[in-house]
Amino acid sequence: MTTFLYQITDLHIREPGRLAYGRLHTAPYLQRAIETVQSCPQPPTAVVLTGDLTDFGRPEEYAHLRELLAPLTCPVYLLAGNHDDPAQMRLSFPDHGYLGTQGALQYSVPVGDLQLIALDTTTPRQSHGTLCETRLQWLEEALEAARDRPVVIAMHHPPFTTLIGHMDKIGLLSGGDELAQLVSRHPNVERVICGHLHRAIDVRFAGTLASTCPAPAHQVVLDLHPDAASQWNLEPGGFRIHAWQPGTGLISHTRPVGAFEGPYPFHMGGALID
Repeated sequence: MTTFLYQITDLHIREPGRLAYGRLHTAPYLQRAIETVQSCPQPPTAVVLTGDLTDFGRPEEYAHLRELLAPLTCPVYLLAGNHDDPAQMRLSFPDHGYLGTQGALQYSVPVGDLQLIALDTTTPRQSHGTLCETRLQWLEEALEAARDRPVVIAMHHPPFTTLIGHMDKIGLLSGGDELAQLVSRHPNVERVICGHLHRAIDVRFAGTLASTCPAPAHQVVLDLHPDAASQWNLEPGGFRIHAWQPGTGLISHTRPVGAFEGPYPFHMGGALID
């Protein structure tokens, strides 16, 4: 049986009626993303949200997020990003027991045939990410416990250079080399999936693949000049579908948000339409 892990990231939900950056109403974009998830032919086994769930980590923002996520009937797993408040996340989602009650917001849960290991990269009151010895030790223990299962590691800050200069300056600034050494010792790590970049990016990392994911609303402008301005735009939003199939492995797809013209057939009567 195929496992479908859907990844949505960087929602930046505000209080009802409040605009992100003074001009962007992010809630309708998340609503459309969830509608798109529900329209997919293969429903998700689970959905993982890889950070920046809200814009300022306020109770009212998380309350709004709960309402927006309510249509999802599958398990939903939350990660904190640099815009989040892990303590408030635990208070606002008391029914999400996997979040724990203290310390780093990390967990390991089964999703179908996969093991989802969520790693906390947040730095209190800072935009950049860090991985300390304690968090990495926890990850090593979680990987050892899942040695016989295919693993997806989820984290907010990507552990690689993206060439988007202003985002790399607030990327994972410490612990990345240690993470790579640890992951390279566990060939059952199928993917390292991340948020933060508001774009789809894929790289080779520590013997596996690492990737980031588009956001439902705004995307970071694709400008690879090291001194490019910190800007966003409204390119089409998206999310990722990570599909695990025994004997095939993990295959990742990017799905744009929305409804589009079609589908139309390629063939008619067994022949390519002329």
